[in-house]
Amino acid sequence: MGSFQSRSRLTGEIFGPTFVSATLADVDQVCKLAWSAYKQLKAKTTSSRADFLEICADQLNARRDEIVQAYQHETGLPEGRANGELDRTCNQLRLFARVVRDGTWLDRRVDLAIPDRKPLPKPDMRSMNRPLGPVAVLGASNFALAFSAVGGDTASALAAGCPVVCKAHPAHPVVTSIVAEAIEAARVASDMPVGTYAVLYDDGFEVGQALVQHPKIRAVGFTGSRKGGLALVQLANARPQPIPVFAEMSSVNPVFVLPERLGSEPENLAAMIHGSVTMGVGQFCTNPGLIFLCGESGSDAFVNALGVLMTQTPAACMLTDSIEASYRSGVNRLKALGGVHSASSSEQAALFVTDGQTFRSNETLREEIFGPCTLVVRCSSVEEATGWAAVLEGQLTATIIGTESEVASCGPLVEDLEDLAGRLLINQMPTGLEVCDATVHGGPFPATSDGRTTSVGSRAIERWTRPICYQNFPDSLLPAELQRNR
Repeated sequence: MGSFQSRSRLTGEIFGPTFVSATLADVDQVCKLAWSAYKQLKAKTTSSRADFLEICADQLNARRDEIVQAYQHETGLPEGRANGELDRTCNQLRLFARVVRDGTWLDRRVDLAIPDRKPLPKPDMRSMNRPLGPVAVLGASNFALAFSAVGGDTASALAAGCPVVCKAHPAHPVVTSIVAEAIEAARVASDMPVGTYAVLYDDGFEVGQALVQHPKIRAVGFTGSRKGGLALVQLANARPQPIPVFAEMSSVNPVFVLPERLGSEPENLAAMIHGSVTMGVGQFCTNPGLIFLCGESGSDAFVNALGVLMTQTPAACMLTDSIEASYRSGVNRLKALGGVHSASSSEQAALFVTDGQTFRSNETLREEIFGPCTLVVRCSSVEEATGWAAVLEGQLTATIIGTESEVASCGPLVEDLEDLAGRLLINQMPTGLEVCDATVHGGPFPATSDGRTTSVGSRAIERWTRPICYQNFPDSLLPAELQRNR
């Protein structure tokens, strides 16, 4: 049994208590408790589950000062980002409380019996969505709150009636431990069963792998690298009873700058895109890592302005040493490629420029570099850019920037982008994802392992359910939501 401690990204010193890595016996015990809780949660009303989610939000907010301080140490990000992410996390919990109470996610369907129908009687048939069972959530490195221990995966799974076993990310165990205390307090206050929520700690991969393989775990939520996500999918598919892994993995989030807007305001566009590329030291899954300039006029001015801004980007630490090492490796890989020009002189933020033919012929240029880096592809027209975009893999987002008239005429591009990404934007940047009912944070592979779902927004609850039909059931055996006298 090993142990580890967190190290402050602000001071470089050891921060917080010592964490003991979970054993395989710990994993087994927690998963069995989660299975017991799942059986008990079925008897709980949807209203009581909604109350639990709201109390979770209240308990997190009550620990705001403690969470924000630990968040800053473990991520190196500023106080404003910490408070903003905590607000988003609490709002997600309250969003799903509303969703649970609304009940439309249950998708109730009732076909009444027709006993005298000829030639055969019609039976009474009722169906609705029911929870899958315990869910394993693996904390994300780039969001210590919103995509980790109590992020969207956790909130939506709990809303569906699925207990959650979270594997804490080793980059922010102190934040996670405070979150765990808050959720446990909410569990007790709302009389939810033991095992409804649990956190396991480990500074390696063994605990996460064991969770995915445990027979009591029925689904997995993950946000991270493509390599990590695919490894989890492989483990889940190799089980005697395969389970779904909902993994968000990789995206370069292309931006298409149309000719009129590019020619009329290149410097303004450069400033807007710079802010998005470098937001949070570029450590967002929606970071725009690929810019198609769809015309010649204004392209030089755009590249020059963006290069200056990238060079002037203030130095800031990245979330982990491994993320920074991967970022440096990716930047150096682009620097070594023929046909690719470096247009910034900063070690903090990187801008590269290439042409369409080079982009199409080199797969390396289409790979995500997680950090403050973007690649500009010069194209002579929208049609050329659309052709080069056809070689892209699935994406979380795709953005079009243009005047009102040229946007109105780019229907063919929009049609192609619908097949490419889960969220399409016009004249706005993809970073800063709104958490609401209409949000889709997903996309075709390899943006996610299952492009039919979302990890953000109220639709996320659907991942943790399956439809069950009840034929010829008396009310006493039906779920409350399907009973005749409700």
